[in-house]
Formats: sequence, C-alpha cells, structure tokens
Amino acid sequence: MTDSVDFWFDPSCPWAWMTSRWVDEVARLRDFEVTWHVMSLAVLNEDQQVSEEYAAFFPRALKYTRLVAAAGELHGEQMVKALYDALGTQIHPGGNSNPDEVIPAALAEVGLPASFAAFADSDEYDLEMRASHFDGINRVGQDVGTPVISVNGVAFFGPVISPAPMGDAALALWDGVVALAGYDGFFELKRSRTREPIFEPIGQPVGHHTPQH
Repeated sequence: MTDSVDFWFDPSCPWAWMTSRWVDEVARLRDFEVTWHVMSLAVLNEDQQVSEEYAAFFPRALKYTRLVAAAGELHGEQMVKALYDALGTQIHPGGNSNPDEVIPAALAEVGLPASFAAFADSDEYDLEMRASHFDGINRVGQDVGTPVISVNGVAFFGPVISPAPMGDAALALWDGVVALAGYDGFFELKRSRTREPIFEPIGQPVGHHTPQH
C-alpha cells in the first residue's frame, strides 16, 4: 500500500512534465495523494560547466521555479500543483518558450493576480526554494536531475519516459519502478534516449478522459 509520495520538479523540464502526468494518473487510480515540491535545474548546475545554450536556459527556468515557490509559500501546497499544471501546459504541450506570455496566462488560469508575476524576478523566496530543491536532491545524490520521486521515504530519480502511459500501463510501470526503488542495493538502470518528448499520453486513462487545454 502506498502511504506517502513526494514529487520534486522543475517546471521547465519536459521530462519531469511527462513523469508528473504519469504520477497523476497512478495517484488517481490508486487513490493516494502526492505532495509536490519545486527543485531547480539552475541551482543544480550552478557550479557545473555546461554549454552556453544550456546556461542561457537557466534564467528563464528560474523565473518559473521562483514563481511556484512564492505561490507555495503564500498560498499553500495545493497552489504549487495548480500553478505547475498551468505553467507546464503552456510550456510543454503548448510549446510556448516566452515567459512574458506563459506567466500571465498561467496566473489567470489559477486565479492569481497579474501582479504576482513580480515574484518570477524576485529572490524573496529563494531560501525556501533552495531548501525544497536540496531536500529532494540530497535524497538521491548530485549526479541526477529532475524529477525526483519519494515513495514511503525511498527516493529515486525519474523515471524518464516518453510518452506518459495511462491506465493499466501506468500502473504496471509504477509497480515496476517502486519495486526496484524498494531494493536497498538498487542504484541505476539506464539506456540512451531514442526519442524526444511526446506530450500526448499513450493508451486511454481508466474511467475518465484526459482534460483538454
């Protein structure tokens, strides 16, 4: 029985987005709650040598992370997930890379005022954001990325999937991943990615229809 699931995400990461859609589906089918937390690819790589292209992505990514962190501090954990869903829908299946368009649309969707966008460029909640980041990453080590999932206190990176499975396929993948993570001596299972992110889920969800955005 699943008692406690925590999920750390960077709103800008397409792979975390697809994993989050899968976890949403499993949580609905298995009737458990997920606690959602921000982490930051910018913070994760702040002391690393990365390509100029990747480094140029970090300021935009940090805007979204700061915005979600502020929403969590001021409006509670439920707003973390709501704003992540709104931002992610614009960024990932929506294909919008312009934060000046993404942020106002997402804020309007979750009922926050347009003035809340100021937190995207503010370090006011950076201490809390970084604490959330390191709470997640310290459970799995520095050589991974986003997402991080913890099930009953056992944390792991990933899985990295494309596309997100639905229905019985989602449950089968969940059971396999949790079984691996539950073995104390298990550390890594990986192969090279052979496809880009596919944002349409595979299979039909059981008992409901995927919302249209």
